Amino acid sequence: MSNPSTSALAKLYQPFALGRTMLRNRIVMAPMTRNSSPGGIPTEAVAAYYARRASGGAGLIVTEGTCIDHPAANGYVDVPAFFGAGLDGWSRVVRAVHAEGASIMPQLWHVGAVRRPGMEPDPAVPGMGPMDVFENGERVVLAMTHADIAAVAGSYARAARHAVELGCDAVEIHGAHGYLLDQFFWTQSNRRDDEYGGSIAARARLGAGVVAAMRAAVPADFPIVFRFSQWKMTDYKARVANDPDELRELLHPLAVAGVDMFHVSTRRFWEPAFEGSDENLAACARRVSGKPVIAVGSIGLAQQHETRRLRTRDNVGSEVADLTRLAECLARDDFDLVAVGRGMLADPQWADKVRNGDVSALNALRPDMLEILT
Repeated sequence: MSNPSTSALAKLYQPFALGRTMLRNRIVMAPMTRNSSPGGIPTEAVAAYYARRASGGAGLIVTEGTCIDHPAANGYVDVPAFFGAGLDGWSRVVRAVHAEGASIMPQLWHVGAVRRPGMEPDPAVPGMGPMDVFENGERVVLAMTHADIAAVAGSYARAARHAVELGCDAVEIHGAHGYLLDQFFWTQSNRRDDEYGGSIAARARLGAGVVAAMRAAVPADFPIVFRFSQWKMTDYKARVANDPDELRELLHPLAVAGVDMFHVSTRRFWEPAFEGSDENLAACARRVSGKPVIAVGSIGLAQQHETRRLRTRDNVGSEVADLTRLAECLARDDFDLVAVGRGMLADPQWADKVRNGDVSALNALRPDMLEILT
């Protein structure tokens, strides 16, 4: 494996101003669900886990998805909450990360139609999403009413305010991978016939409303980041936008509502976003939105094989990635920040090792690393 010189990657280590936050470099720890917060409360071990990545040189930590206080927001066991007692745990995390000189933002999460009755924290609460979902003749997901939509926006706004009060440096909205806001974006999961369905602008209305509610709840210079994707966890070939013009229609209302930066989730960051162009999705999003972007997707580790699900023992790519493509994208100024997920899970010192030219010393990802918090 060949790798570029440290000078070719030097841009990664330049400071970057995001709203009122000055990041010490352009390397981001990507959000990764760890299922290590019983009762929704991040533990001391969770705080130490994030602090190790901060100590290893990351400029910005994006937390794993953390649920807002809407009753139907959660869909998984032992994921953290961003309300109630969960905030005490997050306060520990924020202090620990800041002590190591990095910035931190929580990723606010509502799973939408992924939820099913019987799930935490209240098993009686069904899922909610753009449309009703029936399984075996039983309605397991409720189509959201206008009152439900207003309640979700209010929940996101409260979480954003909590982020400010905890001393977080920014906040990220999880609008990707087939969760609630993305369910409204995608035609396959949104067939509503009201003002929240139909055109791309209409399908973006819930997302824009959430952003606007959050923007009204936080200081004007407090950064709001929005993560979006084309692909879904159940469909790698899914497309929300079919060309750059449609992507502009999706992102424009979000930007107008108050998004400061887009976090562009792809499986392979360098691949062309649309036919007829070599432009990757992050570069395209940057161009059509006029906002800075974070690129993510197989930056630190080689991509897993073409399988339907991520993060299983049989499909996690463990090889350390060649960083030549990253250097080429940096030279073209395709994006502003770079998020590393599995690579930083495998090696908390990823940022410092790359800075020092020690790429050969980077850890590969072992399957057991997905199951333990180190």
